[in-house]
Amino acid sequence: MNRKYFILFMLTAILGLITPLSTVNAENLQPPQLAIQHASDQLQTRLQDKSFTKDFAKITEYVQQVIYPHTDFDRISALVLGKLWKSATLDERERFKKEFQTLLVRTYSRAFVEFKEWTVRFLPLEMEANAAKVIVKTQVLQPGIQPIAVDYRMALTDGEWKAYDILIEGVSLVTNYRSTFSNEVQTKGSLNAVIDGLAKRNAEALAAKPSNHS
Repeated sequence: MNRKYFILFMLTAILGLITPLSTVNAENLQPPQLAIQHASDQLQTRLQDKSFTKDFAKITEYVQQVIYPHTDFDRISALVLGKLWKSATLDERERFKKEFQTLLVRTYSRAFVEFKEWTVRFLPLEMEANAAKVIVKTQVLQPGIQPIAVDYRMALTDGEWKAYDILIEGVSLVTNYRSTFSNEVQTKGSLNAVIDGLAKRNAEALAAKPSNHS
């Protein structure tokens, strides 16, 4: 899987926001799994409307509304920047968080349209009593290929279970983007320059049709 499709697939997998197919009855799902299934059900119902899926701006806005309550963008942004987060100014942190969130949402929105035939199987959840962090394990299924392991790192934040990383066959979304942005900072010379470039790409992508957006 090349880098483009790896990133698209990662965002397709985020929060399991694709057609759910659970090997565990819904009443047997635990709270972290239910957070994933709830978001999945919301998107799957709304995106059955073919006229809606042709309007990329509407798709992006709706995806943002659905996944935001179930995703810890503050934690993801800090983990993605790593050491750069510690040295960043408050303004740089806020700008990066905003643009990185936009990147995730728009890329996921495109991936949903392109890969909407995927289904998800929840695996049994090993969770200790009073746990504040957990890994939700699933398999992504598609006819003709082997199941792909997709794991969600989730944490209990303000009483809600939220995803802060996704692992595809053991490869972390956070680690993947951390390497990307670290290299870009070295190339462009500053975090501000990287954020400016990301903002420009986001603006161009949101203005383009789905087939042209990257």
